[in-house]
Amino acid sequence: MKTKRNKKRVAIVGTAGIPARYGGFETLAHHLVEELNDTYDFKVYASTKMYKKEERVKTFNKARVYYLPFSANGASSVVYDFISMIHAIFCSDIILILGVSGGLFVPFLRFFTNKKIVVNIDGMEWRRTKWSKKARAFLKFSERVAVRFSHADITDNHAIKRYTSQYYKTCSHYIAYGADHCLKVNLEPEDYKKYPFSRAPYAFKVARIEPENNVEMILKAFSNIPRKNLVVVGNWENSEYGKNLKSSYSGYKNIFLLDPIYNQVALDKLRSNCHVYIHGHSAGGTNPSLVEAMYLGLPVLAFDVSFNRFTTHNEAIYFSNAKELEKCIIIFSYYDMLRTSYNLKKIAKNFYTWDYIAAQYKSLFESFAFGYRRQKINSSFEGVDKRKLAQKGYAHLASSKSFYE
Repeated sequence: MKTKRNKKRVAIVGTAGIPARYGGFETLAHHLVEELNDTYDFKVYASTKMYKKEERVKTFNKARVYYLPFSANGASSVVYDFISMIHAIFCSDIILILGVSGGLFVPFLRFFTNKKIVVNIDGMEWRRTKWSKKARAFLKFSERVAVRFSHADITDNHAIKRYTSQYYKTCSHYIAYGADHCLKVNLEPEDYKKYPFSRAPYAFKVARIEPENNVEMILKAFSNIPRKNLVVVGNWENSEYGKNLKSSYSGYKNIFLLDPIYNQVALDKLRSNCHVYIHGHSAGGTNPSLVEAMYLGLPVLAFDVSFNRFTTHNEAIYFSNAKELEKCIIIFSYYDMLRTSYNLKKIAKNFYTWDYIAAQYKSLFESFAFGYRRQKINSSFEGVDKRKLAQKGYAHLASSKSFYE
């Protein structure tokens, strides 16, 4: 075991903090610290907006936690990330930046320090419709700068890796998320009283209530099949979109709309006892809620986009609209669902465990000691006349847009 004095120091920037409360990056930081605290001296930045004064810990699993009086989300995240980065220069050897809201400052870090900078770009945040046009333009520019000036960049999905290779000509490191922190939890008698719907089979979904998560599509589908129950856990009160959906669909007897559940055990009670998991995300990369459902051995109905197909290795059941989802719910048999859940559980146990994910991060961190330099990708079709491509039968490669856009 390494002593603190001879450990490499790793700063984690861009999360709301640890211990994890909610969100993929927070869970990632939580488990990296848990898995690698004997190898690295971790520094993690946290927001006072997420943790009450009595909840703030100075250390967590040997990691030093620093609190900043800014929100880690929204416009203030730019300031939050910038101050975290400046502090990290003086107390770390490697700076792991989760997300790209502070990507604009990466060139300055490179100019003023020789610390190694690793950026996990998340799932193309600029594509989310919740942002204004100006915010989306800023996030896309910040993403470009972060990838261009970091020493290494990480993508959590093969579709995102393909995107960065095409648009930024970089060979990103594909590292997903773990899910083995989720556990099968049996319902107790008091749970049946608290959640009467749990006495009958039900479909389940947990997500931020945002348009790109296709919550409205899923609610619409179940409003047309009143004999099938649906439970959705989400932050309904955080936006007009969420409030309107809750108002429109809370009157259906088969639809149960619950407020956010931050307690892992309480969430797993409802999730692990559902009949089928509905995953409607159409943006992002490897969504944590999806790999968690896979690890729990749930049959998954997923929105048909490349991100979800890559994550599930094409073993889920897919839908593209409300009618298709209705059809999936009605037609697919118990044996179809059983086969799907078995295959997804096997994939999750092989690829989405925290020891496996942490080992990949460790490998990347250690590579800097051996002179690692990021490789650039040169397209073999770069500079080729598009008309000649078409004549040779390669017209589909002449387009600058990826298949999943």
